[in-house]
Amino acid sequence: MRIMLNHPILSRFTERLKTGTEGRHEWLEASEWDAERITEAFADIDVYVGSRLAEDDARQARRLRLVHVVGAGHDGIPLEALGPEVTVANTHHHGRSIAEHVLMCVLMLSRRVLAADQELRAGRWRNVAVDATLPFGDTLRGRRVGVIGFGETGTEIGRLCQAVGMGVRAVRRDPSAPLPDDLRPDWVGGAERLPELLADSDIVVVTVPLGPATRGLIGPAELATMGRHALLVNVARGPVVQEEALYEALSAGTIAGAALDVWWAGPPLAPSRLPFHALPNVVMTPHNSGHTEETFAARATDIAANINRLEQGNPLTNVVREADSPT
Repeated sequence: MRIMLNHPILSRFTERLKTGTEGRHEWLEASEWDAERITEAFADIDVYVGSRLAEDDARQARRLRLVHVVGAGHDGIPLEALGPEVTVANTHHHGRSIAEHVLMCVLMLSRRVLAADQELRAGRWRNVAVDATLPFGDTLRGRRVGVIGFGETGTEIGRLCQAVGMGVRAVRRDPSAPLPDDLRPDWVGGAERLPELLADSDIVVVTVPLGPATRGLIGPAELATMGRHALLVNVARGPVVQEEALYEALSAGTIAGAALDVWWAGPPLAPSRLPFHALPNVVMTPHNSGHTEETFAARATDIAANINRLEQGNPLTNVVREADSPT
């Protein structure tokens, strides 16, 4: 098979990707190719591995059998443009990495880490011992975290928060879905309980995928419901939270702070049209919460296994869209 790999991170794991194929396939490493070169080669590939695919390329594919997304989200793949014979699969393994990132950011906001670092670098030794106007930091034990979306990422966040003594509650599409045995949330509800979760949580973590039902899910009313001492962490997609509403809430003190790993734009554009970088109560990261070696090594293993299954005619795992069976 001819396999196009168009992902700059996964290109570091080519040996793992080729495991079990024994040189039987032709790999096209296209992460540094321009769009024209990708288009020229695309018509004659069997497998595409990447996170984004141009609609025109999808429509002109002649041999394509599998599009394997490098991650959980497949919003960068134009499913409607792919032929009926094409299977789309994804992979995961990011939950623990993102959960640790969430816990790190919550601690940074709770302990004024960014401000203290900047002050000390500027020669100001400022803590509660020398400045009575400075608020005390907060510990995590006893605080309540509300998780919006309780899949792989949400449940891993719940595990870590539970381990440090936090209470966990969540809303999810199917509140009756089984949970891991070691996870004991206070409650899990459907979307109708979102206002209750927002009102009763000290920290709200957004993990839902972006779609028509979740775009703009968190707006002025939801942020006001959270309260002045609450923190918002978004590790889902930027547009799940309304950009202007969040900026206004952080500027006015409607909520205490936010950690943003996902944005409303991406390189080469600025992450937002609003100056979040000027706000002292925001931790900003460039969509890297899941970027650990463990995450991508495990993803490469998954993708290699699915390519081997495809070659052998066996059922694939993590299928997002099934190919139509030949008649």
